Parts: sequence; C-alpha cells; structure tokens
Amino acid sequence: MAEDMPAHPPRPENPRVALFVTCLVDLFRPSVGFAAIKLLEEAGCRVEVPEAQTCCGQPAYNSGDFGDTRDIARNTIQAFEGYDYVVAPSGSCAGMIHEHYPELFKDDAEWGPRAHHLARRTHELMSFLVDVMGMQRVEARYDGTVTYHDSCSGLRELGVKQQPRRLLGSVDGLTLKELPGSEICCGFGGTFCIKYPEISDRMVTDKAEDIARTGADTLLAGDLGCLLNMAGKLKRRGEKVRVRHVAEVLAGMTGDAPIGDAK
Repeated sequence: MAEDMPAHPPRPENPRVALFVTCLVDLFRPSVGFAAIKLLEEAGCRVEVPEAQTCCGQPAYNSGDFGDTRDIARNTIQAFEGYDYVVAPSGSCAGMIHEHYPELFKDDAEWGPRAHHLARRTHELMSFLVDVMGMQRVEARYDGTVTYHDSCSGLRELGVKQQPRRLLGSVDGLTLKELPGSEICCGFGGTFCIKYPEISDRMVTDKAEDIARTGADTLLAGDLGCLLNMAGKLKRRGEKVRVRHVAEVLAGMTGDAPIGDAK
C-alpha cells in the first residue's frame, strides 16, 4: 500500500523527470517552462513533457466541483505514471497534486494508492532543485536589485521559502532586497479573485505598495498566477518594476520581455 512506501526513497542517478507545465505557463508564459527544463537538465535530470497532461484540477477543486476534479486528477495520474519525479514551476499546482489528490481518492481502492504514489513523487521546482537534487548554485547573471514574493501554496503546503533565495544568492550581479510582508497573499488565489474582487484588489494594492517601497527594479516569484496579478496592478499604478518568474532569472533566460510588458 502507498502508506508502506518509504517517505524518502533513494534518488536515482540522472532521474527521469516529467515536467508538469501548468495551464498558465502553457498559455501565457512558455518561457518559464523552457527555463525549468534548462535548470532541471543542468541538475542532471532527463526531462520529458507528457503530452497527455492538462490542468491539475485546482479551479474545479476550489469551486467544490469534486466530481470533475477527480476526472481531471485521474488523467493527470495516468499521464505521469512511470517517472521518477514530477516537477512543476508552481507551488499551487504541485501543492494540489501533493496535498489534495490523496484526499480526493482516500476511499478509492484503485486510485487512492496511485494518487499517493504520484503525490510523493511531485515537487515544486525550487524545492526539487535544492532539496532533492542538491543544487547549490547556478551559472547565471542578472544585473539588478530584486525582491521576492512567497506564494501561498508553495510556502504553506510545500515549505518553499529558502530554496529560491539560496539559488538567487549565486546569481552574479543580483542583489536581493527582502519584501516586507513577503508571506502575505497577493490576492490572486485562483478563483478567489473572481469570487471576491474587491477584497482581492485591496490585497494586491497593498502588495504593490510594499513592492514599490523596496526600491527593487525586479519582482520575482515562483507562481505565474501571483506574478500576473501583481504585474497587472504594478502596471496600472505606473510602477517601473519588471516582473519575472524566478526560474527565468536562475536559468539566465531573460531575453523575453518581462511579464505584462509588450514583446
């Protein structure tokens, strides 16, 4: 049974890793996916991108539609079976698979063990690089002062906090200035911003003010939903802050325009 599996099985050499691209990366920022692949390959992984993958099911799950969520989850489980690890450049998607898939199938004799097995092999990108692959530094350069927002799911469900900062500390030319309230939600929250737009707008307004006060020229985070939300508010306020996914900076792939800027 899944419960009898070792919590931390030995890591295979040159592991076969499946990239869970995520909907937002696929549709809005493919460069994040390519940056993730570059980082994973530099860490010694053999990376594949299963074509059958779709959404992790989080929007349906957050809306209480557990039937459709289970259908989506079954597709995800099947698509990612057979890999040593599954990695997502998103704490929210990785958290959905890691934390909520087992609960969705807790009473299912067939899918429960399969969900547990996938959950234990699924990691957020920064956590995987540092905690699993032991990456300590990257070969990249970024001339500027950055600040970092800790996205809710990655932080609270998966413990992603110091891993991106450790890798950012190895980037030549980069200065990290901590964001006051970095652990406070930006107000996106997936469907939360649709259900409670006034509250969401107040939250991202406060976040944008904190970002501007740091004096940083670049905002980084590990979840594209948060980045799109904050980039939009910063742009509407007229702030000259560039917004990027942390993987783009760590991979040295910053040739594309920042999030929210014209190409």
